[in-house]
Amino acid sequence: MLQAPQRSALSGPALVRLLARLAEADVAESRQSLADRLSQWLGWTDAIALSSALDGKPPAVAGGARAFGRAEEEECTRVRRSLVSAIASDSVLAGSRRRGSSSLSARMPAPRVAVDTQTDYAVFRQRYLALQQSMETAIGTLRGRLRALLATQAPALARLAVVDAVMERALGERERTLLGAVPGLLGGHFERLKEGEARRVAEAEATDAGNAAAPLASDAWLDAFRKDMQSVLLAELDVRFQPVEGLLAALRAC
Repeated sequence: MLQAPQRSALSGPALVRLLARLAEADVAESRQSLADRLSQWLGWTDAIALSSALDGKPPAVAGGARAFGRAEEEECTRVRRSLVSAIASDSVLAGSRRRGSSSLSARMPAPRVAVDTQTDYAVFRQRYLALQQSMETAIGTLRGRLRALLATQAPALARLAVVDAVMERALGERERTLLGAVPGLLGGHFERLKEGEARRVAEAEATDAGNAAAPLASDAWLDAFRKDMQSVLLAELDVRFQPVEGLLAALRAC
């Protein structure tokens, strides 16, 4: 008896693994090293700037040095919690889970209504893009502040601040392009869930053709999508926050 081929388990960030599952894609592991991939992403001017930052004379330590301490740690924690809260509490993503949170509504039977075939992905795409912009702005500001602090500590840390600035500038457009494709992948997932619900209701209509009432339409598929979208946003936040975590680790070690 033939068996369906099993998808190989991906390693790497949770965002990549999650998107591969939601897109129902069999994604092969890349055989290229990180250095090889970076060489394809960096333009020649970026490569020169990076080489100069790595091999040149260490930059002079900026004046006004101050010690890294609790204030910076707390600010990083505050920014991250604020972004997580924005994702978790977004009204578009809350859906019926918020409306049905009371004990009274939980006891009420679901009404028998026709399937809402007009549910559109556009509103979800707009919210995803807006939350992406919030992440990019808040994390970019935080990253710049940490670099400024690094530049006041020691020559080696000042060099790291320059390298990070070069990498952010060199890879920023590539990052925006790759992460900008995420809403499109989620759109395909949305349509598959929506079509699955439409098929379920059509099958119910065919089975219960003598019943005058419309088949029971469930918004469980939409709530499942909202949960998946929140999971993807949180996974993207983890990826975007990695440079900040690296800068924090360097400051803690100094």
